[in-house]
Amino acid sequence: MSSGQPSQQTLQDAALACLLADTVESKLTLSDAAANANLPLASADSLAQLLPEIGRPAKPGLIAPRYLAQRGFGTLAGRAAFIHAIAHIEFNAINLAWDAVYRFRGMPDAYYRDWISVASDESRHFRLLAARLDELGFGYGDFDAHNGLWEMAVATQHSCLERMALVPRVLEARGLDVTPGMIHRLRSVSDAETADILALILREEVRHVAIGSHWFAWCCANAGVDTESTFERLIHAHAMGAIRRPFNHPDRRQAGFSDTELQLLERIGAG
Repeated sequence: MSSGQPSQQTLQDAALACLLADTVESKLTLSDAAANANLPLASADSLAQLLPEIGRPAKPGLIAPRYLAQRGFGTLAGRAAFIHAIAHIEFNAINLAWDAVYRFRGMPDAYYRDWISVASDESRHFRLLAARLDELGFGYGDFDAHNGLWEMAVATQHSCLERMALVPRVLEARGLDVTPGMIHRLRSVSDAETADILALILREEVRHVAIGSHWFAWCCANAGVDTESTFERLIHAHAMGAIRRPFNHPDRRQAGFSDTELQLLERIGAG
């Protein structure tokens, strides 16, 4: 990728178009196009827009997490609601990946390649889950959802360091902890098809969180601050409610968490 201010469309222009797309089809299509276009970067001194809201389809309706209905896996509707919740996370993760590309200028080329690859993976994950919903007679938008992931993106839009700490390493890393249990529960009700999709997503999400860990460490080194103490400070300031047991230590270690960080999470989770 080259820097500078070319007259042609930049990668950041394409990322913004993905973020503003307001239908599922347009967001997926624009995401695929941006990932495959090999566009130049916007100049390092160019400014990203503040985006308190982004494009999203009319459904699902967004409500506070505490108002979301709790459903078991024992019924078809319950499993569909669960799959829908995961699909919504993956759909939001497309936006998060493109916002990481769009918002933070002047990063190394590898940073943009990493987050483009994450956007591509998240699009594929969403398609798999949406297709599974369709097989069960449901669709994306049939259930309510929440906006927590994007709210954290807005809260961290001023700092790549904080974004890398709090989105991949806190919110998205939560999936590493809870997905193995979800896979077990799905297999226990003979839903091997959904379990297999989640097993694939889990393997790839370890890499996504590792990408966040890598660039968090890069940002800390660039700022001259310690990674572990900075991670602890940011959790205490912004994310205490998101730290809950159990923690998947093997996958978190593979995703770049140190033993000190895992001990920190265990202490907070126990509190």
